[in-house]
Amino acid sequence: MPAGAHHYSSRMARPDFAFLALREHPYAGEMLRQLLSGGHVPALIVEEDSDVATVEREKFLERIAGHPVAPSVHEQARQHAIPTCSMPVHSSDALLEEFGDRMFDLIVLGGTRIIRGAVLGYPRDGVINSHPGLLPDCRGSASAAWSVVHDIPIGSSTHFCDENIDTGDLLLRREFAVERGMTYADLCQGTLVLAGVLMKEALTAYVAGEWPSMRTPQAESPCPTFKNAPPEVLAVVHRKLAEQTYAHFVD
Repeated sequence: MPAGAHHYSSRMARPDFAFLALREHPYAGEMLRQLLSGGHVPALIVEEDSDVATVEREKFLERIAGHPVAPSVHEQARQHAIPTCSMPVHSSDALLEEFGDRMFDLIVLGGTRIIRGAVLGYPRDGVINSHPGLLPDCRGSASAAWSVVHDIPIGSSTHFCDENIDTGDLLLRREFAVERGMTYADLCQGTLVLAGVLMKEALTAYVAGEWPSMRTPQAESPCPTFKNAPPEVLAVVHRKLAEQTYAHFVD
């Protein structure tokens, strides 16, 4: 089925889906915990086990320092008897070879590198991702940091994946309440958890047959697609939060 095509099965059943993640990334652990709490159990977990996965995991753990981390993906997979496998990179060819003749309803991304190629059109109803930023305003990396710098409201979004970065149709989008006194780690943790909650809600809505009414094309973004925030940008983030000059505090 071409990327972007969808039929949304009319049967009221939980989706048969594969869950993709960087090895033991805290984003993946939290999202899997949220999915399982909603009764959404992956048929297969495919982790990328690479130097990039290690760097990204450590980088994210530093962002949320001081906050609790969800049980590991492997621990949760053992508890729920979920089959797992790993590969050096989530390339389309490697994934399609791993899937073989198995046709999934969905592929759910639990924190990966950018996924492109034929695999986007492989599952019946699409590849979906939860992004820890409000789309379309804040695409790319380090969304909480760039949101503070550019005075963009902070939140998370669940969307379909296409060949570009964070540009696919939206399913859910919700702001995170930023209170005075919160730190950058608080914002990263808050959007991390919210991203998992939205993915759980999206799959629950899939079961209820609500996706056709929820799916909405994204507008153009007034901002560029952001890259990882360098130290000088993080310094601005810490200063604006400490001085309470960020434009979207709720109190």
